Amino acid sequence: MMNRRELAKTMLGAGIGLSLGMGTIAAHAEDAKPIRVGITVSNSGSFALASQSGERGVRIWVDDVNRRGGIELDGQKRPVELIALDDRSDKQMVPRVYETLINKEAVDVLIAPFGSTLTGAAASIAERSNKFMISWSASSDSIFDQGYKNLVSAVVPASMIPETNLKLMKELGIKKVAIAYVDEPFPASLAEAALKSAEEMGFEVVVNEKYHKGTKDFSVILQKAQALGAEAFYPLTYEVDSVLMVKQMKELDVSFNYIYMMYASTPQFLELGKDALYITSHTQYHPNVKWDITDGLQNDAFVARYKELFPSVSYPEDFQTVLAYGAGVVLERLIQSAQSMEPADLKKTALDLSNKITTLSGNFAIDESGKQTGMASIVLQNQPEKGLVPVAPSEVASEAVIYPIPKD
Repeated sequence: MMNRRELAKTMLGAGIGLSLGMGTIAAHAEDAKPIRVGITVSNSGSFALASQSGERGVRIWVDDVNRRGGIELDGQKRPVELIALDDRSDKQMVPRVYETLINKEAVDVLIAPFGSTLTGAAASIAERSNKFMISWSASSDSIFDQGYKNLVSAVVPASMIPETNLKLMKELGIKKVAIAYVDEPFPASLAEAALKSAEEMGFEVVVNEKYHKGTKDFSVILQKAQALGAEAFYPLTYEVDSVLMVKQMKELDVSFNYIYMMYASTPQFLELGKDALYITSHTQYHPNVKWDITDGLQNDAFVARYKELFPSVSYPEDFQTVLAYGAGVVLERLIQSAQSMEPADLKKTALDLSNKITTLSGNFAIDESGKQTGMASIVLQNQPEKGLVPVAPSEVASEAVIYPIPKD
């Protein structure tokens, strides 16, 4: 049975009391050896908010598994014990912390840290130590070009993120598109994917403009896009730049029939008020989205469990929470189906179960590299009175997209 120090480790940063841990884990620990799952969490640094949101999703999965008695393995229901250590959002620290999880904490399987940067650092350790790792937020395609055999992704890669939105634009009859992007790895990879997909779909890309980080004046890009007849403006950048672009559009009297800004659903962007209306954005989760779930909690049960386990957390569940929860659900199914925690067995099972698992975050499917190929991104539109609503893909859209953007 776990001692209190070990149990406290599993509750680190979760806002879950020891009594809950005992209720969900200790009832089974005397009878079966726990399955030890290792993860690092950014308790400080630039990734802290997103990483901790994801951690809460993993803890919901752990809690749900243990309420059901654990994962059946070798004829026994085995509880899950989560070992969460701090990586401080530090790429240099990640390898050491994952080595600690593997060598000192003797974890059986691994969940990746937040983001492509940290996951890339962790994946090499998992490979060298022959431990299976599932990723919940690393969307960089390049990670899966390294030949890792033990890494599997449960999040849509950057190369696929633009597809849902571009398909929607095609259905709307849009022909001319202007792409702009900040010169940073993730937005640049999105822009490369968007350009490739747009050209393959037959769009005329009238602008494909890169700008430097820290740029404050977007007037040249905006006026050029309008002058060249762009019907859709498609900037790939973060919310700070997106806010500036919208403000400058208004100042310059520049308008487009359709605008997509990836982070236009963030609270900071929505503070623009009516100027944020009709703009579309990306997400992997919305309460109105109802996938045909095969594994894990349904949406209402998930939201209820979040409120139950984290009553003092000021942030509601978000797409990071859901993606990490979905990764845990997939991991459970793989272990259960493989009846093993050996990386080769889990990878083979993941390939066998591709397109046969759907969680709260969507369809799970991978290719031989472990890269996700089945998950669809969700397009939101900020509509008057209704707020952010899913408008694509069609199987989960709750509202029709408003197009073209109405003129004032």
